[in-house]
Amino acid sequence: MTKNITFLSIMYLGVFIIPLLAILYKLKIRLVKESVVSIVRMFIQLSLVGIYLQYIFLWDNPFINMAYLLIMIFTATFSIGRSAQIKLRRILPILLVTVGVPMVVILIFFGSFLIGLDNPLEAKYLIPISGMLLGNTLNGNIITLNTFFKTFRGNEEEYLYSLGLGATKYEALRPYIREGITSSISPTIAYLATMGIVSLPGMMTGQILGGSLPLTAIKYQIAIMLAILSCKFFSSFSTLYITSHVFFDDYHILDKDIFIQS
Repeated sequence: MTKNITFLSIMYLGVFIIPLLAILYKLKIRLVKESVVSIVRMFIQLSLVGIYLQYIFLWDNPFINMAYLLIMIFTATFSIGRSAQIKLRRILPILLVTVGVPMVVILIFFGSFLIGLDNPLEAKYLIPISGMLLGNTLNGNIITLNTFFKTFRGNEEEYLYSLGLGATKYEALRPYIREGITSSISPTIAYLATMGIVSLPGMMTGQILGGSLPLTAIKYQIAIMLAILSCKFFSSFSTLYITSHVFFDDYHILDKDIFIQS
């Protein structure tokens, strides 16, 4: 059983945060207000999450669990669209599919085949695992879309030249799709290579602190990292595949109207 931490004990970390804020202020780095607001928001949000997760775990109702999962997916897709500066009415339907489908498939596979649960929607497994998958998938899609469109728009003349030489749209887009996918999953692949040597992952650390055997925690961590890599890749790839079809007209020209005007 993990030893409890009081909120007062957490406040002791102020001995590190206060000097941090003081140095930011002294150096005129405009992150003091943002840091304070973010810390307060984190404190409030996680406290509320802790309260209502107790009830979700207690009830363990499949319909409530799925409703919570759908809210998480919708919130993530909204955040991706906004961060990628693409109009939500154009990108949201795509992201609901490209984020939701890979994650639900991997979650069911993880619960049914890897863990062997009778109910793959069991709250204490579904909520934490979906949170880890979704957080990484969100980040991956933002990086993928931003990199793809930034690279494409910076080399649009080269793209049009390739089309003029007889390349198909997908042949001409392949370098930009490759760049988008690489930028998304390269950090995860690099992290996998150093795991256990440079760092102990959060899930593994949490399980060990919770009383699990180290070997059990390691097996869960390996499984979740492979699930994260798979979910991140298939989601990012399918997002680019669909957007490269939907956001280009019959003449293979990008519709600039999809972007939010600054």
